[in-house]
Amino acid sequence: MANVAKKVSWSGRDRDDDERAGETTPLLNGTGPGAAGGARQLTPSSFLRIGQLSNVDLNEDIHELQTELPRQRPNEIPHNEKLLSLKYESLDYDNSENQLFLEEERRINHAAFRTVEIKRWVICAMIGILTGLVACFIDIVVENLAGLKYRVVKDNIDKFTAKGGLSFSLLLWATLNASVVMVGSLIVAFIEPVAAGSGIPQIKCYLNGVKIPHVVRLKTLVIKVCGVILSVVGGLAVGKEGPMIHSGAVIAAGISQGRSTSLKRDFKIFEYFRRDTEKRDFVSAGAAAGVSAAFGAPVGGVLFSLEEGASFWNQFLTWRIFFASMISTFTLNSVLSVYHGNAWDLSNPGLINFGRFDSEKMGYTIQEIPIFIFMGVVGGILGALFNALNYWLTMFRIRYIHRPCLQVVEAMLVAAVTATVGFVMIYCSRDCQPIQGSSVAYPLQLFCADGEYNSMATAFFNTPEKSVVNLFHDPPGSYNPMTLGMFTLMYFFLACWTYGLTVSAGVFIPSLLIGAAWGRLFGISLSYLTKGSIWADPGKYALMGAAAQLGGIVRMTLSLTVIMMEATGNVTYGFPIMLVLMTAKIVGDYFVEGLYDMHIQLQSVPFLHWEAPVTSHSLTAREVMSTPVTCLRRIERVGTVVDILSDTSSNHNGFPVVESNPDTTQVAGLRGLILRSQLIVLLKHKVFVERANLSLVQRRLKLKDFRDAYPRFPPIQSIHVSQDERECMIDLSEFMNPSPYTVPQEASLPRVFKLFRALGLRHLVVVDNRNEVVGMVTRKDLARYRLGKEGLEELSLAQT
Repeated sequence: MANVAKKVSWSGRDRDDDERAGETTPLLNGTGPGAAGGARQLTPSSFLRIGQLSNVDLNEDIHELQTELPRQRPNEIPHNEKLLSLKYESLDYDNSENQLFLEEERRINHAAFRTVEIKRWVICAMIGILTGLVACFIDIVVENLAGLKYRVVKDNIDKFTAKGGLSFSLLLWATLNASVVMVGSLIVAFIEPVAAGSGIPQIKCYLNGVKIPHVVRLKTLVIKVCGVILSVVGGLAVGKEGPMIHSGAVIAAGISQGRSTSLKRDFKIFEYFRRDTEKRDFVSAGAAAGVSAAFGAPVGGVLFSLEEGASFWNQFLTWRIFFASMISTFTLNSVLSVYHGNAWDLSNPGLINFGRFDSEKMGYTIQEIPIFIFMGVVGGILGALFNALNYWLTMFRIRYIHRPCLQVVEAMLVAAVTATVGFVMIYCSRDCQPIQGSSVAYPLQLFCADGEYNSMATAFFNTPEKSVVNLFHDPPGSYNPMTLGMFTLMYFFLACWTYGLTVSAGVFIPSLLIGAAWGRLFGISLSYLTKGSIWADPGKYALMGAAAQLGGIVRMTLSLTVIMMEATGNVTYGFPIMLVLMTAKIVGDYFVEGLYDMHIQLQSVPFLHWEAPVTSHSLTAREVMSTPVTCLRRIERVGTVVDILSDTSSNHNGFPVVESNPDTTQVAGLRGLILRSQLIVLLKHKVFVERANLSLVQRRLKLKDFRDAYPRFPPIQSIHVSQDERECMIDLSEFMNPSPYTVPQEASLPRVFKLFRALGLRHLVVVDNRNEVVGMVTRKDLARYRLGKEGLEELSLAQT
């Protein structure tokens, strides 16, 4: 077992907008006192405590500091990946069917139900429209700013090629890149660290039921959009498509709630949807709309939400998600068509369009199937190598580059190195091609003859999206094999170094670009071997290489197959693309995990996969549950409730309610379950009566009072309870869930896991044969068991 656990989390400093105490540093360390519901400590050894300890609960408010913040941060943060963080809380995807909820549902007649359904469709339409507009904004700004940068650098290179002094051109290119990336990295590192990266791992965790702080905030969306624009314009080996998924999810989370907690504005609409269950469904639609806007693939977007994210699915949800995806694509298509002067020609379905692959010119034969499978093997191996290198690089960043200022410096360094490598490769290349009929946007002549351009520049001196399309569709002979080989090698390491920087950026397009380069090289080699046979078209193999490389890195199969088919506009390639992706996934999984799963694991997130570990049938609920459990009586003293919620030695978020006589200590069986957030609202509204007047009616609350407090419930420290009020009594009968899910203590781990995962639970009560509470199963109790290389292993719990 590891005895140190300290690293930077996705949420960075986990600070709220108010900079509340306890939310000012990401450097959290040590074993926690227990997960929600009383998770037990698994490591007997004492942990090194560096930074500050905290218990992060549903409210994202830290109760109290448990240690003092040291004056100096350590230069190195020891880290072991076999840890499970107690910092991340779960979302309440299971509706609490208390009396208030049931009364409201019974009052809803058929007309009201139809109104709620119409609102759902309206929200999905708004999600699609706004996601499409955000995608248009990103695309137009990137096109103009990147175009301006490349024109300035091209004019400078053309000027100094004739009279010497190209070193100034290199300095200009590197300085422009580093300056733009510096701004993009600064806003991410110092304003909203959770906006770093593509955001896909964070959204996967959210849809899985894990609360990632700040992940669907408005501020995160603004930083994400600005950051990805600056990253792409800064010339990094990144794409703008991945972050669209995160952007769509944030838009969906905001629209569906009808208010903004960041702007402190409540529009008093869509109040019915203010709960985690409804919010999850809309976030699924937002993620799908983001994929649809990025690739012009509405069906692929739906399948992406199903394959990569959703923990819940049904037919009605599928229709709404597909509707949002279609609206997103149509909005992007319409706006970009008007922008490009073709108002009635809807020819811009996505941020990247692979172009149409003509089956007559680029068809495939049955003899090529083994070749495609071999390319899948190569993609799986290269993808596994990419992930392994990125894993060790991420570990290095966690240990040494944990300060925001160092993160910004690293991003600037990568931007300058990327420009330098590109310039040197172009300078050293002698691959000159005729410029007639070329679709190159910024042709660099450099040392080529008049009427020719440097072929290496078409790959480096362009946005990655346009470079991918060029590799797919440029005619045979457009690239020298040495050019493609050197580009693949250098871009592979640049993309690997870039992913994980503190910038907003995606890995989809760099992966496609790497694969397209070596795939085209593979096609050229085949053409040489077969004496120029017509079937050995390099563009076709560039497409298969792109699919193999992307599949080898992210390990998506179903959704990626459909996305590639929709982006190419050709169903003919569906079967070979599917074969390539399946092969790449199988081969890659043999070595290491997919990139997104790997980063989720490195952040110690309690992520639950679809199935329990295959060798876990020997474990029962009695062995995995958290115990002892803090229970409340149906009629409880207010002071007892306040003391339990204020206890900093635990961060329980669910409390079984048992029947008991207030004057005795004899505890009877389970009667229900009540959440910390519900208790907070009850205390805030003073829903209790004096001990001497138990017959008096308590203040009547409605579900609206709970929804108004959602999602940022106040901390218990902000609620004042006088000494007299502490002696009052509170009746939990009306507010508790009287029918919580329970399992007997003899239930096997796979059975408990399946029940927990399929129903999206946060708390699962374990009872004995007398229906008395003996334990509680929470997400961390299940996630800490995982199948390792040496069989079933149990992770350590730590407050990271």
